[in-house]
Order: sequence, then C-alpha cells, then structure tokens
Amino acid sequence: MRIILASQSPRRRELLERMGFSEFEIIPVRGEELATRTLTPDRLVEELSRRKCVEVSAAHPEALVIAADTLVAVNNRVLGKPGSEEDASRMLHTLSGRLHMVYTGVTVACGGKLVTEHEMTSVRFRALSDADIIRYIATGESMDKAGAYGIQGYGCLLVEGITGDYYNVVGLPVCRLGRILTSFGVDPLALALQKEQEA
Repeated sequence: MRIILASQSPRRRELLERMGFSEFEIIPVRGEELATRTLTPDRLVEELSRRKCVEVSAAHPEALVIAADTLVAVNNRVLGKPGSEEDASRMLHTLSGRLHMVYTGVTVACGGKLVTEHEMTSVRFRALSDADIIRYIATGESMDKAGAYGIQGYGCLLVEGITGDYYNVVGLPVCRLGRILTSFGVDPLALALQKEQEA
C-alpha cells in the first residue's frame, strides 16, 4: 500500500518511522493553513488536519494519506507558530509557570474513507526568567513550533510535567494514529512483527 505523510515536519516523519513505517512518501500541502478562529482548539486542529488530508488525497486517491496539525492553547487561546523572536518571547512568557494544552488533529484517508480525531495533552511549564526565555529563543528552536517550544529538544528544560501522550506534544499522537490505521486494515504492530521475523 502506498502511504503518504502530508507534512514536511521532520518530527512527524521520525515518529512515523518509529511506528515501524520505513517506506512512505512526503507530500506537503500547498494550501495555506487557514481556518475559522472561532472554533475551539480541538475542532480547529481537526479541521486543519482534515483540509490537509483532503487536499493531498484528492491528488492521490489510491494512497493512504496521513495528515496532522498541532497547536498550543492557554485557556482556549490558541498559540500557533511564532512569526518573530518577539512573538516567541510573548508566547513563552504566557506559558511560564502555567498549565497549557497541546492539541493535535490527525486525519487518515484511503479509498473514499476519511477518519479525523484529535488528542489533547496537558503540559506544565516551570516559572521562566527573562534570561531563560532569551537563552532558549537564542537556540533557534522556537521559530517553527507551535507555542514556541519543542519538548523533544532544549524545550524539555522548560517542562515541569505532562499528563497525556508525550508524542502528541512532539506533533503526532502515535497511539491514536495506530488505532485509526487499524480501521484501514493497517496494523503497525503486525508490520513490526513481520519485519522482526524477516530480519
């Protein structure tokens, strides 16, 4: 089966490989990530992931297409990717010493079937000093990540604790995606076992 990941994110690619998929294509969407901001964060990520999936699936209807979208929210206020270092600084000050939610919408499409779900993980930051924030932004890690941090990188130094799926915070809820894939006749654990037996 031809599998397409509708994302340029190296983190999502790595997580899909960690799930046991060694052969898949990367075909990012061309359209802009525009959606109604009046939606709640969970509905917003679902809509954005669905749009990505539908766009790529329309061009490759024979393939199994996986798309995802992640955002950070504080009291339902959405924090996307920062547009500048000043924007990143504002986001990190907002997250400092507080609990926030990370939402990822994931959509899978194949053969006319489409399934969209979302995962939510709560993350608590320790209190950050101005110096902490300046140093973290200087690493360059903030600029391409929702909420201006990456938990899998130096951002782990900012996180006091999480409740829920760690991989969801990285950008792909692998447990939920695995369950969705089984409904399409693709069982990641069965594929992993097959690879082990062939090795």
